[in-house]
Amino acid sequence: MNIKQLRSHAWFSGLGRDTFVHRAYIKSEGFGEHVFDGRPVIGICNSWSELTNCNVHLRQVAEAVKRGVLQAGGLPLEFPTISLGEVLMKPTSMMYRNLMAMDVEEMIRANPIDGVVLLSGCDKTTPAQLMGAVSADVPAIMVTGGPMLTARWRGGELGSGTDAFRLWDAVRSGELSEEEFLEVENHFARSAGHCMVMGTASTMAAMAEAMGMTLPGCTSIPAADSRRLAIAEASGREVVSMVQADTFPSKVITGQALENAIRVDMAIGGSTNAVVHLLALAGRLGLPLALEDFDRLSQSTPCIVNLKPSGDRYMEDLHYAGGIPAVMHEIADLLHLDVLTVNGKSLGENIAQAEVFDHEVIRRRDSPLFTQGGTVVLRGNLAPNGAVLKQTAASEHLLNHRGQAVVFHNRADMYARIDSADLPVTEDSVLVLQHAGPLGGPGMPEWGNLPVPEKLLSAGIKDVVRISDGRMSGTAFGTVVLHIAPEAAIGGPLAHVQDGDLISLDVSNRRLDLEIEETEFARRRSKWKPDEPHYVRGYGRLFLDHVLQADMGCDFDFLVDSVPKDKRDDAAYFAGLGRREPNRN
Repeated sequence: MNIKQLRSHAWFSGLGRDTFVHRAYIKSEGFGEHVFDGRPVIGICNSWSELTNCNVHLRQVAEAVKRGVLQAGGLPLEFPTISLGEVLMKPTSMMYRNLMAMDVEEMIRANPIDGVVLLSGCDKTTPAQLMGAVSADVPAIMVTGGPMLTARWRGGELGSGTDAFRLWDAVRSGELSEEEFLEVENHFARSAGHCMVMGTASTMAAMAEAMGMTLPGCTSIPAADSRRLAIAEASGREVVSMVQADTFPSKVITGQALENAIRVDMAIGGSTNAVVHLLALAGRLGLPLALEDFDRLSQSTPCIVNLKPSGDRYMEDLHYAGGIPAVMHEIADLLHLDVLTVNGKSLGENIAQAEVFDHEVIRRRDSPLFTQGGTVVLRGNLAPNGAVLKQTAASEHLLNHRGQAVVFHNRADMYARIDSADLPVTEDSVLVLQHAGPLGGPGMPEWGNLPVPEKLLSAGIKDVVRISDGRMSGTAFGTVVLHIAPEAAIGGPLAHVQDGDLISLDVSNRRLDLEIEETEFARRRSKWKPDEPHYVRGYGRLFLDHVLQADMGCDFDFLVDSVPKDKRDDAAYFAGLGRREPNRN
């Protein structure tokens, strides 16, 4: 490679005071003169953190990447970014996805990096790194951390997240003792890595692979498997070739690549969180993507992967069955096979030899788990800008339902009353959680899968319809409507629902409606007042001033490449919150 083609050349090449200092300081780390002989500088963007158990093994993964970079003649330089752990961060790691994306983008942009390897794992670390990388648009390849080992207890298998919800309900209903519950705690998460079911982390890893941003097969290799290190090493070698070929993220993540990702999302029964993350990624690239695209592709894509919470198997099983390449091979006729991937081959070339080794895990097209994809998009007078529901993890008898609302103003109100003996709830009720959206949460936390009230659990009722403007863990299940837009905190229709109102859910017709007269709706809107903002300073203030709604991916308005003008014309949005409208110039 001609050294003049390298981005890092501006830092290290030639005679001058600045280049003298740059080289001297790199040499202070113990490098010799050979590192400046024209080799590309490869950044290793590491989201390792002991506060993020999913990513705690990424130091070792980074060492494997370095081996690969050195083998290919590059200079590997590791750097940290903030790390987002879904379990420990409050109010939600989603609050900080955009901050991490900014961190990744600016560290790539500000440093002498010719290519970058993105090391991710937990839910938001993967979309955040992808968002930052596409904005910086330096050759990039992703290595996800992989799922933890399947949990085992008393001869059975357990899935992180999914079985936590189920077991806690069993404790609340008296089916499981507190002692047994605490015993499970010691068996539940038995290695590093992200949740081993089809939660958000598994889903977003699959999205990265489906878009061509990882080497084939990267998604499902268990975190503790030596093949995780082998693919990391191979990725280190590959990124050097990407620098030579000018393979930028914007060349890989195209509109067709995004469509492939959505197809795969539907085929694997992926997390509803994929919707908001893929919308944000498309926004960074200025690519047209709307909620209707998800629903359109869902209707013609069968769900063929039998993993919790839609099925009963785990990520290890998916890996042994052939992984994401085998899934894509099974639905190859639905995919754009000529799109470019990070290894320089087309998607079709990458999956041509893929095989399914276990049809109980990856079903045949003619015997799918479900005939349609996992996620559907709803609209109606309660969700004029859209809402989503994971139909493959819902109760079939509730997908066409009409019931009276039981309303919780916020999460604190919900926890104060959900198990009250006098809560006016029946199995036909619709639980409504307000103020769980991007501004209301704040940060759009995973509060959408409200617990089933104790009085119903005790009566053997395991599921009821629940609706909110928040999100739901990809590991969760139930008949739960999420991402309602516009949210309650800005006066969206959800803010005006009252106890006893009739709500109708009609998934087959993609409808969610509040059955009141428009005159009554207007009366309630006229009396509405916003809650006080959660933050008046710092990053929280920045978030509240600039976050977009769920139907646009919850990115910051100033980071989106091409926001339609009608979506930007939202002075009333900010005025209604009692704050100045931010300067978008």
